[in-house]
Amino acid sequence: PVSLSDDGDRDDFTVHAATRRTTEQVLADLDRLVGLAPVKAEITALVRAQEVAAIRRSHGLAANTPSPHLVFVGNPGTGKTTVARLVGELYRSIGLLRSGHLVETDRAGLVAGYLGQTALKTKEVCERALGGVLFIDEAYSLVAERDSYGSEAIDTLLTFMENHRGEMAVVVAGYPAEMRRFIRSEEHTSELQSH
Repeated sequence: PVSLSDDGDRDDFTVHAATRRTTEQVLADLDRLVGLAPVKAEITALVRAQEVAAIRRSHGLAANTPSPHLVFVGNPGTGKTTVARLVGELYRSIGLLRSGHLVETDRAGLVAGYLGQTALKTKEVCERALGGVLFIDEAYSLVAERDSYGSEAIDTLLTFMENHRGEMAVVVAGYPAEMRRFIRSEEHTSELQSH
């Protein structure tokens, strides 16, 4: 999967198309991954909860829909990106997302060289993720002391998530200790969790 901008330059993100498989087929792929028992159980439970909520809504009943956004922690090579791709396909298969594609990026894909340009760059990546999953690897790198660029990217992301509620899912990922710091960051944590 390669992503090129309209002018032919390489973008700082990659788009992975989703397949048109059934929920059960994608869950079978998830189950074939080595290890990850707690992840498999959590993803399966989340998908089943989303399915139940959709059935309740279709019958005119109140539905408590869990947030589609996720935090993945682990070292490189532990399957975070692979699982995020499967999540997009699962969300598409249950009707939660329109296409289920995955847009994979990191700090470089969201942060520009000058203040003010970061918002535009982040918004462009978010727009590409509409209907699918935005996967931000090493998301903790956006939260640092006196990092106005990372803050601008997060603020733009949160605004976009609010304005496009239900149109995309965001998965943030990274090393365990660094992601704990990211989750604890006082400035944005409550806002991310509320979306």
